[in-house]
Amino acid sequence: MEERMEIGGYAGKILYVNLSTPEGNIGVRTEALDQKVLRSLVGGRGYGAYLLYHLTTPAIKPFDSENPLIFGTGPLTGTPLAGSKFVTITKSPLTGGLFLDSYSGGEIAGEIKYAGYDFIVIQGKAQRPSYLKIEDDKVELGDASLLWGKSTMEAEATLKKELGSEFKILTIGPAGENLVPFSCLCTDYYHQSGRGGAGAVMGSKNLKAVAIKGTTGIPIADAKGLGDFRQYLAERFRKSQYGELRVKYGTAYTTVSVSSIGVLPTRNFQQGTFAEIDKINCFALREKIWVSDHGCLGCIAPCMNFVRARKGRIRVVGPEYETISLLGSNVGVDDIERIAEFNELCDAYGLDTISCGNVIAFAMECYERGLIDKGATEGLDLKFGNADAVAEMIGKIALRQGLGALLAEGVRKASEKIGKGSAHFAMHVKGMELPGYEPRGAFAMGLAYATATRGGCHRRAKPVEIPQDRFKYDNFGFEGNAAMVKKLQDAREPIHCGILCDALLRFCFEAEMKDVVQMYRLVVGWEDISLQEMNLLAERVYTLTRCFNVREGVRRNDDTLPPRILYDPLPDGPGKGKVIGEETFNKMLSEYYHLRGWNPITGVPTEETIKRLNLQSLLEDKK
Repeated sequence: MEERMEIGGYAGKILYVNLSTPEGNIGVRTEALDQKVLRSLVGGRGYGAYLLYHLTTPAIKPFDSENPLIFGTGPLTGTPLAGSKFVTITKSPLTGGLFLDSYSGGEIAGEIKYAGYDFIVIQGKAQRPSYLKIEDDKVELGDASLLWGKSTMEAEATLKKELGSEFKILTIGPAGENLVPFSCLCTDYYHQSGRGGAGAVMGSKNLKAVAIKGTTGIPIADAKGLGDFRQYLAERFRKSQYGELRVKYGTAYTTVSVSSIGVLPTRNFQQGTFAEIDKINCFALREKIWVSDHGCLGCIAPCMNFVRARKGRIRVVGPEYETISLLGSNVGVDDIERIAEFNELCDAYGLDTISCGNVIAFAMECYERGLIDKGATEGLDLKFGNADAVAEMIGKIALRQGLGALLAEGVRKASEKIGKGSAHFAMHVKGMELPGYEPRGAFAMGLAYATATRGGCHRRAKPVEIPQDRFKYDNFGFEGNAAMVKKLQDAREPIHCGILCDALLRFCFEAEMKDVVQMYRLVVGWEDISLQEMNLLAERVYTLTRCFNVREGVRRNDDTLPPRILYDPLPDGPGKGKVIGEETFNKMLSEYYHLRGWNPITGVPTEETIKRLNLQSLLEDKK
């Protein structure tokens, strides 16, 4: 094997695998990380965006064989720091080819680096159903014909039995095989790269699974210092109120806070509160279906729950808050055990629970409004609250059967097909379905959705319940929201380039960002890295991903919200009667563009901003 880099945290190489070479062979080559690019973009989302930008053009569509599927790590991945993750980067089939970065925990994150790689880039399309086996520098393509059609869990178990339990497995389910544009990737049975349809891109390549085994360690610049710092972070986290709640209840605790402020999506975002919340919140989960606690490998803040579903016949991890909200209140289901069942079904089929719950809720509203009838549903009574109907629709979507074939295209395309005014309540931004936060109860959340780089997404920024001592902002107006959203988006970038779990540092304001700076010093050995450099990194990466989307055709008119959110008053909760409206939204958006240094008319980053962020050389054609 080639020698590794001398700096800490990196393996130093990119593995390129071409599945489309003649006679069923695969093309394999490696490339050293570009050290000049490294300090500018670090890794993870940053370096991955750089790779995608230069490996694609607007002519390449998500399901074209030329569209790369990139598995990326950051310098913090696989180290003793908690919550290390990997990112999947590609063109999203859900948004029509916009930038997609989708994250997952699980042991495979570190295994990529243990095998000697920081990034794995998969291009081309296999001639038949296949799986990719990577064991250090040995790369092979195996026959997956007998795995095709199996659930994600079945496929992983089969491969582990065949290859050995030391291999870490990443799989797709039937939804990915059927190119459902919100299908996900699954690893370690219970971890998903959920959003944006990376599973469908993998399926379009006839690739059922990736199996990885590595034997090399990761260099750490200051191993003892990192161990001490990890202990400090763990103690501080566990002593905090947020840490205590996170560890005990996981993300499910968000049901309590979000419901209390009236931003819980209910019945396809028709309301912001759910009358039966006590039946599906974190306390109900703990009381009725909780089995044991669970966490990612080595995490200082294990926040996952093993629960039982189907009357105790199965044990699953979750459901997380987003699943409870989108496959609970948003579809009108008030049974936490049924929600856990929906979670298990989506994981097995390989479906994103957020998009799946959103599109089913859309169909339910269409049904109740008479826009579709029992002929379309094949006799299914698709009313809000019908848990049996939800379970059945999950399978139909994954297998593209009946109405499920239409809903499998996502809510944007489904509304275009159904018509009859249904676009008014198709809850998406740029084709990606909205997650579990009602923007009319927190106007800044609407701006965050509109400006997120992968579509309707809460991972770039979640300006809900932000303490007023951190930001001065008007929850139901214009003032302060643009600055807050930009700050929150920027604060996530060093974490997503690292790559760490969002849970470790809740808001990532200046004090917490100093912790991230210290992590880079201890792991990589960049003693001279500063908070100012982190801030520039954040702006640079966010604007780089915007440049990618601009090249795909995105402009200001695309940075918008569903008509229901813009024009209809919220009917309940603390925000009752509130409506964002075009005037307030456009004021927020214009202020946001000003702060970003993007053209106020087009939303395109200005030349001055490109120069200020030293993006010119990163955007130049490398061919």
